[in-house]
Parts: sequence; C-alpha cells; structure tokens
Amino acid sequence: MSKTLSISIEGMSCAGCASKLESALNSENGIEARVNFALNTAQINIADITSSHAVKAVLDDKNYIYDTEELSLSINGWSCANCATKTVSKLLLNKDILTVDANFASEKITLTYFSGGLVPADVINLIINLGYQATVNQGTVVSQTENLLARTIESKRKNKQQLFYVIISALLTLPLLAAMLTMFIDNIHFMLPVWLQLVLATPVQFFIGRRYYLGAYKSLKNGAANMDVLVATGTSAAYFYSLYLLLTLGENAQGLVYFEASAVVITLISLGKYLEENAKQSTSSAINELMMLRPEVAMVKRGGEWSKMPVEEVVIGDEVRILAGDKVPVDGIIIDGSSELDESMLTGESLPVFKTIGETLIGGSINGTGILLLRVSAVGKESSLNKIISLVETAQMAKAPFQQLVDKISNIFVPVVLAIAAITFLTWYLGFDDFEGGLIAAVAVLVIACPCALGLATPAALVTGTGTAARQGILIKDIDTLQKTHKITDVMLDKTGTLTQGKPEVIAVHCFNYTIDTLIRRAAGVQELSEHPLAKSIIRYAKDKQLTLLTASQVETVLGYGIKGYVAEEPIFIGNRELMLAENINTQNGDSLLAKSGEHVGSHMWIAIAGELVGLFIIADTLRAESLAAISLLQQANINTTILSGDNDVSVATIAKALQVGSYYAHVKPEQKSIYIQDRQKLGKYVAMVGDGINDAPALAQADISIAMGSGSDVAMETANITLLRNDPRLVSAAMDISKLTWRKIQQNLFWAFIFNIIGLPLAAGGYLSPELAGAAMAFSSIAVLSNSLLIKRWKPNF
Repeated sequence: MSKTLSISIEGMSCAGCASKLESALNSENGIEARVNFALNTAQINIADITSSHAVKAVLDDKNYIYDTEELSLSINGWSCANCATKTVSKLLLNKDILTVDANFASEKITLTYFSGGLVPADVINLIINLGYQATVNQGTVVSQTENLLARTIESKRKNKQQLFYVIISALLTLPLLAAMLTMFIDNIHFMLPVWLQLVLATPVQFFIGRRYYLGAYKSLKNGAANMDVLVATGTSAAYFYSLYLLLTLGENAQGLVYFEASAVVITLISLGKYLEENAKQSTSSAINELMMLRPEVAMVKRGGEWSKMPVEEVVIGDEVRILAGDKVPVDGIIIDGSSELDESMLTGESLPVFKTIGETLIGGSINGTGILLLRVSAVGKESSLNKIISLVETAQMAKAPFQQLVDKISNIFVPVVLAIAAITFLTWYLGFDDFEGGLIAAVAVLVIACPCALGLATPAALVTGTGTAARQGILIKDIDTLQKTHKITDVMLDKTGTLTQGKPEVIAVHCFNYTIDTLIRRAAGVQELSEHPLAKSIIRYAKDKQLTLLTASQVETVLGYGIKGYVAEEPIFIGNRELMLAENINTQNGDSLLAKSGEHVGSHMWIAIAGELVGLFIIADTLRAESLAAISLLQQANINTTILSGDNDVSVATIAKALQVGSYYAHVKPEQKSIYIQDRQKLGKYVAMVGDGINDAPALAQADISIAMGSGSDVAMETANITLLRNDPRLVSAAMDISKLTWRKIQQNLFWAFIFNIIGLPLAAGGYLSPELAGAAMAFSSIAVLSNSLLIKRWKPNF
C-alpha cells in the first residue's frame, strides 16, 4: 500500500525547475511524483518499500527548501539514557520518519516527517510496544495547517521585501530611462555622465539582480538551465560590455554604453516576478482556505473527564464537545444538542444548516449558538474535510497528455534560446560586421524568452478553476474531466436522492369519521420504535406538527403487510390494503377516495381502529425544490435529459411530467442503467450520468462523465469524475459551466504563451525590439497568463 506525500517547495524559479525536479524524483525506485510550479508543491506517491529519505535526498541535492511536519512527545518509562537511545534507534528504522531528537532529562522526543507520510498514533503505538508510554505535547504538533500559516506569513514578508527591492530598483533606473527617452524628443538631448550611469546600474545589476545570479548558479549546478540563466546572461552581457567600453574609452564611451538596458530589464522582470508571485498565491487561495479549516484541538471526554487534546489523538468512538462558535474538529454523529452550522466553506451552502440528534457533522464546519455533543465517526484521511482537500489537491496536480509536451519544451527551452541568441550575435557580427547590434539583439532574445508563461499556462488555470469550483461545492477530479465536459450532449439522472429528497414524506392525510390529530398521534405511537422508512415518515410528520405520540402496547410487525398493536386498549392496524383485507376491514371509503382523487403516486398507509377504516396516509418521495430549475438549465444548454429509475411507472412518469422531461425509464435495474448509457454512446452521444447511491456506481463508471451527489455513497464518489458536495441538482449545470470555462482558459493561456515566443523571438533576433521592450514583454507574458487565469474567480453559478 502506497502513501501520498504533499510537500511545499521553495526555490523553483520557472517551469523548467519543476520539470527537472519531477524527473529526478521519478527516477527513484518506488516514487511517482508530480511537481506543480504554480502551486510550488510536489505530490509524491511513495511505495511501502521506499523510504521518505529518498525524497529528502533528492530535494536536498537540488538545494530546495521544503516543509516538514513536527511531532513532540512526552515519554514515560525511561530509566536511563540508554532507553532514550534505544527508542531513537527504533524510531529511525521507520522509513517515514526523517529525523529524531531525544532528551532523556526532559523525557521528550521530537521527530519530523513529510505531510501524509506518518500518523502520530502509529508512532505512539510503536513506543508503547517498546514498553514505554507516550503522549503528544499539546500545541507542539507542527502540522500542515501551522506550516501553511507560517508559510503565508513568510510569503507576505518576502513580498514586502520584494516590493521594496522593486521600488529601489525603479528609483535607480528611472534616471537612466529618462535620459534614454529624451532621445525621442526634439531639441532635448540629455545624457547622464557615463560614470554616473555605472554608479546607478551597478547596485541594480548585483544587489537587485543577485537572485538571478544565485538562481542561475543553482540551476547550472543541478545540470539544467532555467529562466535565471537567461536573465543573468543577457543583463551581464549588456552590463559588462558597457563596463568594457567605459574602461577603455573613458568619457568617450558616452552614448555607446547600455547600462540602462541591463538596469531596465532587471527592474521590469523583478516587477513582473513580484506581480507573478502575488497572482500565484491568489490562484491557490481556495485550497489554502480549506486547509485553514482544519482545527488543531478538540474537547474530548476520556476517563469521565473533559480535556483538550490534539485532533491527531482523537479516535473513532470518542465523545467530543463543541461550544458555540467553535469549529467542528472531526466528523461525527450528534448525540446531544442541536444548532445551526456554517458549512459554506465546505459545501458552498450560503445559509446555516440546522442539525440535531442523529445527524452528521462535518469537520471544519462552524457551530452556531448551540452546544453539541458528538460521537466521532471519522478521523484523519477518512474525514470529509481531508477527502475534499485530497480531491482538490489531486485535481490541481493533474497533467493532461499535452502538458507532457509542454514540459519537454520547457526542459529544452532555455538551451534552445541560448543557441538562438548565440546564432543571432554571430549572424549580426559575422554577416553584417555589427558587433554592437549583434550584442543588443542577442540580449533581447535572451530576455524576451518566456519559459514561465509556458509552465504556468495549464496549472494556473487548473488550480484557479478547481479551487473556484470547490468554493461552490463542486469537486472536479482531474484535468481529463475538464477536457471532456464541453463535449457532453446527454445527461442521465437517477431519480431517488438526486431529483427527489431521497426519503419518503407524508404528503396527505385523509380521515373517515375521525379526528385528524388523534389519528396522527395514534398512528405515530404504534410505529415509534419501527425502523421502516414509511413509519419514520409518519413519526416525523407528527413531530413537525408538535403532536404528542400516544403510548402503544403489544406492537407486532406483520411482515410484508404492516404493523399492529393497541392504543388506549383499542386494536390498531397500519399497513397496505392487503393487511386491511386480511383483517376483514371494509376498504370501500378508501377505494372510493383514491378513485376520485387519482392519488396513485407513492405509498398508501391504511389505518384501521377497532375494526373500522379510519384513515389513509399518502406517502411519497418528494421533489427537491431545485430540481425543476436544474432540468431547465440543462435544457437551455441544449442538453438532452433522461431519468433512469428503479421505481414504478406511475411514480417516475409523475416526476418526469413535473420536471418537463420527455425521456424517462422506470423499473431500471442497476446493470440496465449502464446499457441505456451504452445505447446513447453507440449513437455518438457524449453522456454524463448523475447519481447518488451504490446502485449508480456501475452506471457512473460507464458514463463519459460521472457526477455524484454529495449525500451519496463513497463508492459513487470514488467512481465519479465530479462530486457535488451539497444536494442541489442545479450544480450539475454549474459543474459543466466551470469545467468548460477552465478548459477554455487553459487553451487561451497556451495560445498566448506560445505566441509571445513565436512572435517575440524573431523580432528580437531581427533587432526590432530593444532589450528594455523585450524585458517588458517577458514580464508581461507571465502576468497575462496568470491574470487570465484569475478571471475564473469571478465565475458564479447562474442561479
């Protein structure tokens, strides 16, 4: 069984760096890695036989800075220093633990590991097996959330520092630029003394520009060439050529030097990098917001006492208390209390959701005014929040087949540009005897090249699109889904739980010579302990009307027919018509009523008391309020809609008529749903299937695009290409819209990234672009791609 590590990485300056790192990681046995330059993240699938140290070794070798999680434990039972040494030795045998530090005097151990590589409970169990006791030191677990917070703070600090450098660079460069611009104004010819140009350009070249020299050094040390190599080479050529002229010609070099070119290029590219980093952070804001929802501690009942403990120590079955305004720390079932909860960040539901005893709470949601007690049902990777984060991360790290081509181009891009620059210089110098023109054209070629734009084109749009969708309660599985969604011609929908509420409700009550409230109280009282869905619907109906249930006795289930018992010493029978006939109850009143009203939809619960028919409950699975709008949105998009259901003809036909769906099929078995989809596919149609239950899993697998409703089973969600986190079928149309928009932005980004280079490189080589304009174009290319991607964040569902 493999593990998935999610590691934040600092130090990648362009897509080429990410591609080289990915290749280095994938060259290790048992490692499958994807490195995303836009997210500065590596997602690494590591086999059980492979050690996390192999990953660490590659990252260290490439000189990248990376995040690890830290765990501090208090140990009870060490009797000597040798015990501590023995514990450290055993822990280091665990391939997922990177470092271990032990302090015998304070009886503490601190260890580090990659996120996703280790469960703290496993470490505690290992130490217990050695004969010692271990507890997590509260507040000392440096988790992914804390790393994210620290990374955010550090990122803001670096951005401020970078802005300061850009301002300093601009102040030093403006006099040089001003002097250059006067050449285009009649009767004004202002030139700075050449030595002053040197004084202004030197700090820009080596202080502001040192990041490019350091980046180029690291890149070349790792056997690759990145954007930093291009910038460092191009600006150095202009700067040192100008310095050579100054040293050899002195004041006579006036008008011949290009100090302004190197300074302007570095300033513009630094400005571009500053804006690029801010935009990259904005693209990944959705996943960061989800991660920040993870609470760090929970109030847990252990040994009859309540105490705060790290969420990592909470186990299934624990009782957890949630106060008003607190985040729900883990998934669980409410066993006491009721409250409204804010689930907006998880499901996109804008209004608070009321929940009470027996209902499920999602970890990361925010409690309202009530106090809740829950029993933990899922922890760690099995929790809903972690599953959502995992799905979003996996989608954002995905690569389309064409991205592999882009990666290959990125790998050879810089060497090819260096070759073009060399050929440009030699052509100008040897062909036209113009050393200076050749040098400036070569510098322009070097600085206009846009490897970052190529590398950001796909991941920037993918990250923004999937993140924006997640905010609205839509989880898109991978980039392949984005590519296919715009082809959909048909949508097939399961009825129960997708278009309907998924649970029976009382829609009408008819009485025959009996008080309606008394009838409801007696009927609900007899069925109070029943688990049958129809019985539960009558009990809910009584409670909604705030009626007190009457006590029943001698209650028995009549299999296949209904239930019987006594209320107020009178016999009562509740069930189908066959039960009435079996008990010799006259059903004429009920038969006449149904014949006149035409209420054939749903189930009929007949009630007889003391040998007479006294009432009839009409129970049906009601439509979701949003279903009609959902179908309308699909039809407006010229999508053919079909309902597939295992229910009876009358129920399915009634639902189809209410939703204005002309195509529907009843009595459809699970395996038959797949056949209906295949039939449409054979006609060349592109089919999406929407469902929520285990029975839908085969059909979801057969469909070109599968969409699972959020209330459905894990089987359906694992099969689905798109998961809807709340029970709103209108999200089907919204999911298709955001998928199409994201795919369109990816195509636009790739077009612009290639166009910048296809047009820009020849113009630069031909001498039609100065280095200053070339640098501006390079900076603009990445910003254009990121800005275009960020436009996705403006998207909202059209309902």
